[in-house]
Amino acid sequence: MIPQAAKRKLAQFVDVFCDKGAFNPKETEQIFAAAEKHGLSVRAHMGQLSETVLEPFLRFNPASFDHMDHVNESDITRLAKRDTVATLVPGANYFLGLKDYPDARRLIDAGVPVALATDYNPGTSPTISVPMAMSLACTHMKMSPAEAVAAATISGAWALRVADRKGSIEPGKDADLAVFDVKDYREIPYWFGANHCAMTVLNGVVASHE
Repeated sequence: MIPQAAKRKLAQFVDVFCDKGAFNPKETEQIFAAAEKHGLSVRAHMGQLSETVLEPFLRFNPASFDHMDHVNESDITRLAKRDTVATLVPGANYFLGLKDYPDARRLIDAGVPVALATDYNPGTSPTISVPMAMSLACTHMKMSPAEAVAAATISGAWALRVADRKGSIEPGKDADLAVFDVKDYREIPYWFGANHCAMTVLNGVVASHE
């Protein structure tokens, strides 16, 4: 499948769910090697249910490791020296009723780049609300509102390797914006279960308006 997807230019990344009950580390390395051979970048869902040693996968320069609920200190030290982003998805922990959430403070304080995402999927995280993910990050992962905003915007762009043109408001970047009807940016993660997004702009064009 990977050679065909690469040949037809149908994908930029190969994503692997490496955990108990899914692909094992050996299979994940095999998939990553096939992706590398055919010019595709890689990313992986790692450490959601159990710890997987990350070191063997770093040679493939993964764009991100998602979930990261279980990760050891040695791998955190290695990640802090690399561009691989730890993308945290607290919506999955919330929906599955888990007591523990990813240790964002441990990662951030060690210097690991952290992004936030919804992990939108029908099985474990049926939400499309990034502000909800930001709220959970602040209340359950002890991120500051500023860290949550950065993680949901520019760090997310780095995780997708599009930070050269998206993720922040700068001259020369795509005008992709979400405008919120709030008096202070800290209200974005403060409100949960409510939509305060008043307008979205896609590539300079108003895509929706309240």
